Amino acid sequence: MKLTARADYAVRAALELATVGDGDLVKADRVAEAQDIPRHFLDNILTDLRRAGLVFTQRGPDGGSRLARPADEITVAQVVRAIDGPLAAVRDVRPEALAYEGPAERLPEVWVAVRAALRGVLEHVTIADVASGRLPPEIQALTADPDAWTPH
Repeated sequence: MKLTARADYAVRAALELATVGDGDLVKADRVAEAQDIPRHFLDNILTDLRRAGLVFTQRGPDGGSRLARPADEITVAQVVRAIDGPLAAVRDVRPEALAYEGPAERLPEVWVAVRAALRGVLEHVTIADVASGRLPPEIQALTADPDAWTPH
């Protein structure tokens, strides 16, 4: 999986929004500066997150953004999908829609397994988990394996 810069920025923006009080609005400039996100990217990202129902925005001098739901109800997967679409696609096709011949015939099953593995992490980690620094035990177990940190 290759996470796009936009998806990374979106997750970081959501994390920044998760740190404010209930109902408080945060100016985009504050989010951009705190997370070192180019402002023009952030504006588009916040629009996509708003369309996905993950962020509430209000215009005007007292405007800003906040999470549309509690941070413990928003998963990292939801944020990534709002920006990049499906978690695992092959040439922009969902793996279950692929069909190959010969020795590659079972390859779609491998791509479906990759998607399931991604879901196993990203759908079980909430914005609140990351913002609080308390990742679920099963995620901590994955990162405890030294091989997980080795680039391949």
